[in-house]
Amino acid sequence: MITVDTPSPPYQDLTPDRILNAVESLGLRCDGRLLALNSYENRVYQVGIEESAPVIAKFYRPLRWTDEAILEEHRFTLELAEREIPVVAPLVDATGRSLHEFEGFRFTISPRQPGRAPELDDPDTLEWMGRFIGRIHAVGAIEPFAHRPTISIETFGEEPYRYIITNGFIPPDLEAAYISTVEDALQRVRAAFARAEPVALIRLHGDCHPGNVLWSDTGPHFVDFDDCRMGPAMQDIWMLLSGDRAEMTRQLSDFMEGYKEFHDFNQRELLLMEALRTLRLIHYSGWLAQRWSDPAFPASFPWFNTQRYWQDQILALREQAALMDEPPLFLG
Repeated sequence: MITVDTPSPPYQDLTPDRILNAVESLGLRCDGRLLALNSYENRVYQVGIEESAPVIAKFYRPLRWTDEAILEEHRFTLELAEREIPVVAPLVDATGRSLHEFEGFRFTISPRQPGRAPELDDPDTLEWMGRFIGRIHAVGAIEPFAHRPTISIETFGEEPYRYIITNGFIPPDLEAAYISTVEDALQRVRAAFARAEPVALIRLHGDCHPGNVLWSDTGPHFVDFDDCRMGPAMQDIWMLLSGDRAEMTRQLSDFMEGYKEFHDFNQRELLLMEALRTLRLIHYSGWLAQRWSDPAFPASFPWFNTQRYWQDQILALREQAALMDEPPLFLG
């Protein structure tokens, strides 16, 4: 097994032949069909299999996670699947392995799950989503992760902010404004977390936006647990809410109709909603900055690191600071 400290080949060495050979090293027979899927952190492909349904092969970004952290993600999704919660878990081979290695690349194979984006303006859909996320959180609260990080002000706010500043991403004429805006926003985030205490930290999906939910006639399927980690339950909820305050209040009420059937919700976590949204803004900019040397990122995100981008970030963070001063959503 590769460890996080072992140099790994860059993605440009992940040729179509190597991808197919990796899949066939597990005893599968590829039919030559290969489709790159929308993924930036890792490399993900739909691979055709002879006389069988296609599979999804995910090749992990070198050096990002330890083997132990990846296997902990796999165990979590397999635990959820065993409890008949609709998540897409990795396939396990005859020896019980879910993480594989081929010519220096770590990868996993999972079944292909078709679906469409959920209609989050539909109350029944939100209630359905709430039931399954409630079940995920009920399992997530049983025990903590040992090898995966925690969503915190430090990891999602202060660390990416320091990286952006120390590596010179901010245009000189915007640097003072960006620094003062982020410092002010983080101060309000700290205050929000302090007001919300005590908050339980549980195992989460971690990146539960609508793009990571595939809807079919049988309901939702949750995919891409690559960012699963410890954190407050609200982290898996707020990204499903949108619109003005009245709209988000209605959406939250519909969602909680299902969620509370399976897991208790600490209403103090509503104080964290805009704080978590603020941390995601900062973290997203830091993520793009940290990956900017990957040729796929400038090609896919040409608007990043432009004057306009940083101006918009300053504006967005100022708006978030104002929102954090408002009362939290009310849940009857």
